[in-house]
Amino acid sequence: MCGIIGVAAQRNVIPLLINGLKRLEYRGYDSAGVAVQSDQQLLERVRKVGKVAELEHALEANPVSGQTGIAHTRWATHGVPSEQNAHPHVCHERVAVVHNGIIENHDALRKQQQKDGFRFTSQTDTEVIVHQIDHYLQQGHDLLAAVSSTVADLEGAFALGVISKDESGRMVAARRGSPLVIGIADGEMLIASDIAALVSETQQFVFLEDGDLADINYRGMTIHDASGAVVERPVKTSKVTLSATDKGGFDHYMLKEIYEQPRAIADTLEGRIGANRVLQEAFGAGADEIFDRVAGVHIIACGTSYHAGMVGRYWLESIAGVPCSVEVASEFRYRYPVVRNNSLIVTLSQSGETADTLAGLREAKRLGYGHSLAICNVPESTLVRESDLVLMTHAGPEIGVASTKAFTTQLVAMLLLTIVLGRRHRLSSETEALLVNELRSVPGKVEHALTLNEEIRTLAWEHFGDKQNALFLGRGAQYPVAMEGALKLKEISYIHAEAYPAGELKHGPLALVDANMPVVVVAPNNELLEKLKSNLQEVSARGGELIIFADAGVGMISSPGITALPVAPTEDSIAPIIFSVPLQLLAYHVAALKGTDIDQPRNLAKSVTVE
Repeated sequence: MCGIIGVAAQRNVIPLLINGLKRLEYRGYDSAGVAVQSDQQLLERVRKVGKVAELEHALEANPVSGQTGIAHTRWATHGVPSEQNAHPHVCHERVAVVHNGIIENHDALRKQQQKDGFRFTSQTDTEVIVHQIDHYLQQGHDLLAAVSSTVADLEGAFALGVISKDESGRMVAARRGSPLVIGIADGEMLIASDIAALVSETQQFVFLEDGDLADINYRGMTIHDASGAVVERPVKTSKVTLSATDKGGFDHYMLKEIYEQPRAIADTLEGRIGANRVLQEAFGAGADEIFDRVAGVHIIACGTSYHAGMVGRYWLESIAGVPCSVEVASEFRYRYPVVRNNSLIVTLSQSGETADTLAGLREAKRLGYGHSLAICNVPESTLVRESDLVLMTHAGPEIGVASTKAFTTQLVAMLLLTIVLGRRHRLSSETEALLVNELRSVPGKVEHALTLNEEIRTLAWEHFGDKQNALFLGRGAQYPVAMEGALKLKEISYIHAEAYPAGELKHGPLALVDANMPVVVVAPNNELLEKLKSNLQEVSARGGELIIFADAGVGMISSPGITALPVAPTEDSIAPIIFSVPLQLLAYHVAALKGTDIDQPRNLAKSVTVE
């Protein structure tokens, strides 16, 4: 996954491109580059390995300028991070391309282009795109026709921005499978992978659909659909503000986003719950009829969203009495799945552009498994547009690669879904009223969990400074929470961490336990507590170092080898949401102790828009 931006304007676009790249850097940060049509009718290109700051320094040392340009921040797929592999890619000093996605038939195109005399200077799949465009330019096509012919030759996923030195002020954009948005400003037009790159310039956006090709200059644009017909796409006003994408005084985006969770959860609940019930109209038109036919739920998701789906499975089966399966999206479409008739296909995604999740949704629709519901944070995303029903999480922009508020708001959304389906099965109106009241208490209880911040910072310094491994334990719906805690720790601190159901200790993981292996436990007050305590005795008996986040009402206290941090008393139904927060803070403070790049951890990107 990479970030692209392009601008056609009547002023020097380099500052706009650099500013946009900085806001897109969460999408990739191993190299960056720009190319502009210079005032001398030349293509000028600058590329640097590393973060956008390296590119900015290079441009300060050797300035270039132009009124039309494209830029790119890279997350490597084909070829190691290097200046040669960085975008934009240029052919014959005539045409330049930036690309997000993967070209699956690049080998065949490369072989043919080599026969035609094209010289390759990189290991990337992207270079075949710029050569193919140049091939059609040599045949007399203008830039739009050359790009149109090229995309017909490509297999895979892509979002493209293209400029040529021969067509001043013109930029062509194309989209298939990877996100691309056009920003409309006063006297200039912009393209980007994400509206976050453009909110400093405009709030007016057009979201390209799959197969669209846009012919752009500073005056406006013409959009052609996959058949070549000229089409109009609606202009939408975004509510994302510039301040929403700033750090707001925090040291890192991740910490800011952890502290934004009470507000984000309150926003997710707003307008969705009444005095005693969930308002199912929040799921969209036709939800009532669709939910009436649901005989089971099949959840498709990746990474953190998959963990949210696992918690949702516990709730759907234990609270609602609805059969539920949870699937890793990258496995779903390749394993010949068997799904119940009249299933509700639920996809969870922060960005709504995760390639595997989108592919899973499309495969489920192709096989006719049932209606679809997207739980998502980006209202203009592909996942939202392609689903029958939608529940937006209203988490707001999430810039840190390690997801936090997206996870807890997804959990809130899953509990809302559990309630509306449960009332059709075994959930009484009295129980629904209790659950709604518990949901209403979640923002305040998350606020209380955040008061553990300083204690968790101290714990990180005392117990993780020299550690390279950690074990996370939970039971029931807290097992996926333990999985999410382990994922957060490994993502940003680079400590190896694994999660297990506590009852599985004797089936292997107990062999790893010693004084050098912190064992992190989530211990809410529920029917599994006594069994969990027995599991913890097994760890203590073998010299393990226990760190327990325990419901304040269960009476766990610190003692030699045991550090207990009390979490406010919490009802079992909402405990997974509340207990997630201390684990986020733990991962953050351990990473800060280790000195890692918390917001942009190595080898990772925020939204995985390629398989």
